[in-house]
Amino acid sequence: MAHEPADAAARAADVLPEQAQAVNSLKVLTVNTHKGFSALNRRFVLPELRDAVRALSADVVFLQEVLGRHSGHGERYENWSDTPQYEFLADSMWPVYAYGRNAVYPEGDHGNALLSKFPILRHDNLDVTVSGHEERGLLHSVLAVPGQGEVHTVCIHLGLHESQRQMQLKLLCQLLESLGRYEPVIVAGDFNDWRLKASGVLEACGLREVFTQAYGAPARSFPARWPWLRLDRIYLRNAEGHCPQVSSRKPWSHLSDHVPLAVEVRL
Repeated sequence: MAHEPADAAARAADVLPEQAQAVNSLKVLTVNTHKGFSALNRRFVLPELRDAVRALSADVVFLQEVLGRHSGHGERYENWSDTPQYEFLADSMWPVYAYGRNAVYPEGDHGNALLSKFPILRHDNLDVTVSGHEERGLLHSVLAVPGQGEVHTVCIHLGLHESQRQMQLKLLCQLLESLGRYEPVIVAGDFNDWRLKASGVLEACGLREVFTQAYGAPARSFPARWPWLRLDRIYLRNAEGHCPQVSSRKPWSHLSDHVPLAVEVRL
């Protein structure tokens, strides 16, 4: 499993002061942004997506398929911003963010990102690309949460083929094995696991999926207009999920090809 440094443009923050009030729960959101376009790429909707993300007031936001840059779109869309999409979405609400560049092409790049209201102590983008398939990465960030010490997050977007996903899940488990046994871990993103094979692997690594624990099965999150496939997940270790929710109504049904998942994580 190769380790790639997260994008140099990602911002960090000072360590929290010792007198900061303890935080016992986090509001977590995960969404595949579809590079800022609606389903089937019919409209560029990143400004609307930012408003919708802000309205949910999450403490930590996991983003997949977010553009770092794209030189061609600015010529096609009047409301295009040259600011990296993760920075545009963070705006003034999430003071720190990390970006893991996965796919690079002549026009630009895209990958996973994490927006956080808490300091990011360090972050690393782990290359889990399987030869012959599209580029993929695991964005591992360590947050300083008052009263909790270090909280680990992994933003994930797995491959489209089952054999590819199984290899990537094993690499994720290797990462988890390297972390402290008792530190909280949040793993969230687009697992592309329409065959529902991931949980068996990840439960052996100590992870539990929040929707499965609450409702008996992962949430239906794709396609956004008529969610049927259970592709997106939120897994926890050494933490408890409370009231997981799917945002499948407008405006979310028109802002991507996936709908977002949210949960309160009690530490």
